[in-house]
Amino acid sequence: MSSPPEMNQIQFDNYREDRAPEPEAPAAPVRKRKSLLPWLFLLLLLSAAALVAYELHTAHYQSTEITKYAKKLTYQLKDGPTDQVIYPVSGPFDHRLGYSKLPKFLPRLTQNNFVVERQAQFSAEMQFYSQLGFFPPYREKAQAGLLIGDCRNEQLFSFAHPQRVYQQPADVPALVRDSLLFIENRKLLTSPPRANPAVDWPRFIMAAVSQVGKVLNVEGQSAGGSTLATQIEKYRHSPQGLTRNFTDKFLQMVSGSVRAYRYGSDTSLSRHEIVLDYLNSVPLSSAPGFGEVHGVGDALWAWFGTDFNRFNQVLKAPLTEQNLKLKGLALRQALALMIAQRRPSYYLLQGHDDLEQLTDSHLRVLSSARVVDKAVADAAIAQRLVFKGGKAPTLKLSAQELKGINVARGRLGNLLNQQLYDLDRLDLTAKVALHNELQQKVSQYLNNLASPAFAEKVGLLGERLLTASTTDQITYSFTLFERTPTGNRVRVQTDNTDQPFDLNEQSKLELGSTAKLRVLTTYLEIIAELHDAFAEELPENLLNLEIAPNDQLTRWAAQYMAHTTDRDLTKMLDAALQRTYSASPNERFFTGGGSQVFGNFQKKDDAKVATMLQSLQESLNLPFVRLMRDIVAYSSSYQTAGSSSQLLKNDNDPRREEYLRKFVDKEGTTFLSRFWRKYQKKTEAERLDMFFEGLKQTPDRLAAVHRYLLPDSDFAVFSAFLQQRLPEENLTVKDIDELYNKYGPGKFSLPDQGYIARVHPLELWLLSYLQQNPEASFQDAVDQSKDQRQQVYRWLFKTSNKSARDTRVRIMLEVEAFLDIHQRWKKLGYPFDFLVPSLGTALGSSGDRPAALAELIGIIQNGGLRLPTVRVDALHFAAGTPYETQLRYQPAAPERVMKAEVAAALKHALSMVVADGSARRLKGSFLNRDQSEMAIGGKTGTGDNKVATQVIRGKTVAATKVSRTATFVFYLGDNYFGTLTAFVPGKSAENFSFTSALPLQVLKGMAPLLTPYVQQQELCQ
Repeated sequence: MSSPPEMNQIQFDNYREDRAPEPEAPAAPVRKRKSLLPWLFLLLLLSAAALVAYELHTAHYQSTEITKYAKKLTYQLKDGPTDQVIYPVSGPFDHRLGYSKLPKFLPRLTQNNFVVERQAQFSAEMQFYSQLGFFPPYREKAQAGLLIGDCRNEQLFSFAHPQRVYQQPADVPALVRDSLLFIENRKLLTSPPRANPAVDWPRFIMAAVSQVGKVLNVEGQSAGGSTLATQIEKYRHSPQGLTRNFTDKFLQMVSGSVRAYRYGSDTSLSRHEIVLDYLNSVPLSSAPGFGEVHGVGDALWAWFGTDFNRFNQVLKAPLTEQNLKLKGLALRQALALMIAQRRPSYYLLQGHDDLEQLTDSHLRVLSSARVVDKAVADAAIAQRLVFKGGKAPTLKLSAQELKGINVARGRLGNLLNQQLYDLDRLDLTAKVALHNELQQKVSQYLNNLASPAFAEKVGLLGERLLTASTTDQITYSFTLFERTPTGNRVRVQTDNTDQPFDLNEQSKLELGSTAKLRVLTTYLEIIAELHDAFAEELPENLLNLEIAPNDQLTRWAAQYMAHTTDRDLTKMLDAALQRTYSASPNERFFTGGGSQVFGNFQKKDDAKVATMLQSLQESLNLPFVRLMRDIVAYSSSYQTAGSSSQLLKNDNDPRREEYLRKFVDKEGTTFLSRFWRKYQKKTEAERLDMFFEGLKQTPDRLAAVHRYLLPDSDFAVFSAFLQQRLPEENLTVKDIDELYNKYGPGKFSLPDQGYIARVHPLELWLLSYLQQNPEASFQDAVDQSKDQRQQVYRWLFKTSNKSARDTRVRIMLEVEAFLDIHQRWKKLGYPFDFLVPSLGTALGSSGDRPAALAELIGIIQNGGLRLPTVRVDALHFAAGTPYETQLRYQPAAPERVMKAEVAAALKHALSMVVADGSARRLKGSFLNRDQSEMAIGGKTGTGDNKVATQVIRGKTVAATKVSRTATFVFYLGDNYFGTLTAFVPGKSAENFSFTSALPLQVLKGMAPLLTPYVQQQELCQ
């Protein structure tokens, strides 16, 4: 029945009510609709599983995405320094190669005048990636190490670590490769092209489950999840080469994955590189006599003495009955090393039996799996490992080649603060200033001098020089500098020893009369100072100038300037060189705290009254002793207000107390500052060694100082100290006990302690203060020394014994004068931190160093400008890596440390030493290209270094020789200068009486060798 057309709801309801009810039909069953969600979820799981399976099999998606990301992780070498680089922190390989050290190297180098010319700069993505702790993806080097080139870029030294490596995958024997993969990473080379070699998911899941089981104390075999790729990341870049936690593992996996895809989505090449890199770099402990071992090649040699090339030939050769045993042994050794990498220090140094058993087990498994031929496996099982490791290779070079190499390596080691072992393993190329060809020729020449025949040819036998039986007992040291516009470059630095110790730069020797050059330099500088002071003064003022009685230099300068009509400095310096001094030894000099006498080298000189120029030419002693006395008097500055000498004047002045108080505070602070500079940045032991080295070694002086500086030391320590310092004294226990009690703490005042030791009391006080307050600042020392400064000077006016007072004043004034002289010498390159306060310093008693004398000659030759000494020109770190840095030495600007007129006067004086003085045998030895005589000058010196064993009235009447030296410091032409030293150490020096004629004759014999080089305007062009 159809419903009526178009009715509203009310009409429809009424219509229903009017109709008759119909019988009810039975209700139809309601069908419940099934949900599709489970099916959808199941489908989703199946799809995901299929996707995962597909991804695990093909690595399609990760290869695509990681490749895209890896392409953004770039770096580029750009000009100038950059801060857009993140250096590694603690990876063992990063540390060994120097990459993690660059943040320390670069500031150290910039402080030494190196500038960064080019440096690798990270992309923004690479920076972010590295900041998160991941390891930058780049092709890491199979070998790296130090390479040194000379000034002409000729190779001087090369070291590669490891030394034995496979260059390409094809070089690896199949037995080695297949055995490694079966043990460590079986599917590495058989996986699909896009496979990620850093993650083996089944192994990783098993490893994760086993780690969970460990946490839950569930027993079971622990599984390892590392692949070769992650192992390489671990031992190269993880802290200490370990996986300490999940974070480390995560960083290794991600870094290994990104590194694998850096070439693209196909990882076939990366996977072959992984095998190659692992075999070349796996750490295998450190072998005695070899050092740290990386890679199978070096390990075979270091642990078994197996030649790497022979090893590879045996394994690659077809199997025959003749080579079966050799193949078995080679395989056993290689397999043992693969196993040992799990606990290398244990298996290779101690657990040899355990290693043998594990190797046998692995050989059986490899044979069962048909990875290794059964016959070869059986042959390997039948043998045993013999640990007879080969030593680290030595440089098979001549002595002269080694000397240049050791000089260059030593200089680089000092520059970077690295031991030579670590230095050689840095990824570094350096260019040094040495001229390798000339270095080797000079070294060979010096070595040949040990031969009597060669020594005779050079002219060293006879003339009070050497005998045929002594030629091999002399050490010769030679240094040659070239003056260039940007610095003095060391072209030759060598000697005839095979020791790393460098006589030129590391020694402290008494070089005799070479000290006269320093004295003459100071003298002429003082004359130049007085010239400047008096240049504008009227003659009548100069003639009426109040000058202290002992200040002969000021008096002469005032008289000269008052009477001359031409006040040109050059003429005044020439006149100063014509001043005369007596060479008579018949005078006692109060110096060094006592009375001393001095003698000339030859008795015939005793009656001479010589000019200073003649005294330098003939190397007369007494004129220089007397000149030094005048310099000391000048340095005491008698005429300068506020000087130490003012303490001796006008004791009755009513303003005396106020004057003294101000003077003492100022004077004391000045000297405290000098001592502070002397000892700053030194350790406690270094400070004490420096102090005691500069102290005259007598029982009373040493005892007084030791008891003051180390008051808590017991008798045993005190006794050992005296016996070590004074072995010739043969002090008895009773003698030492008397000294120990005599100079106990508090027995003497600070000024008395200084007087006993013949040192400045404030130096003693400062040393004691630093012993107790090593972190104190200079201002702390000034604040704490207020009372001591007053005490040190005011006591001079409280003693009633005028003679004792005058003696102490004279000692104090001499000590202070030598502090001033030391500052003058230091400015011109003197290498040590103190001078012995004695007129004997004019004859070399304070010691010197050949290289330092050469620097003084360089200043003179360069017209008074001090040029920097250049030994290293360029450094190139980490070439081809994200950490690549190129640095160039940029010498500091020349510093004027001497007036040009003074330098010219000194250069002329030195030329006269060769023209008509103690070095005349060199005259005409060096010629220019036009055969004219080459300009040459220098200063000779002989050091007969003795320990006085008996002194009577200031004169040494018995002594023991401890060494003998003879030196010539010289300039050649306009651009070259250097030193040549002959040296005999120890008591054997008693058998020699040679003088500076010996180095002169050696240099004369070297002239044909040197001349072609020094004739050149630029040696390394």
